[in-house]
Amino acid sequence: MPTRTAAQRREEAAREYDAFLASCPARQLLDRISDKWVTLILTALAEGPQRYSDLSRRIAGVSQKMLTQTLRSLERDGLLTRSVTPSVPVRVDYELTPLGQNLMPLISAIKSWAETHMTEVNAARTAYDVGAAVG
Repeated sequence: MPTRTAAQRREEAAREYDAFLASCPARQLLDRISDKWVTLILTALAEGPQRYSDLSRRIAGVSQKMLTQTLRSLERDGLLTRSVTPSVPVRVDYELTPLGQNLMPLISAIKSWAETHMTEVNAARTAYDVGAAVG
């Protein structure tokens, strides 16, 4: 077997992850991090460790089931950690991992873009809806 350089190994690994392919793990990760609950949970945790109840109060509209499922999937993906402190009642804290912190500049930029450009998006939607109703 011929010896490969580090650059060749990186290029080979990059070919293995092609998000345009349905079976690509990177595509599955993109699907996960583009979820609205993921964005809101990660943004809330960027401020520091939070308890489950704090996250539940902070993120309007998230059901207990969705919050639990999303937290578990983010923990599985290595984006946050779950720490249990034995007490009465038991205290559970969630915190971003270094990998989760590394993702935050991108998530924050997308959230900021959405908040900044919502007026323009609403205007475009209105124009489209008026045009669709006429045409």
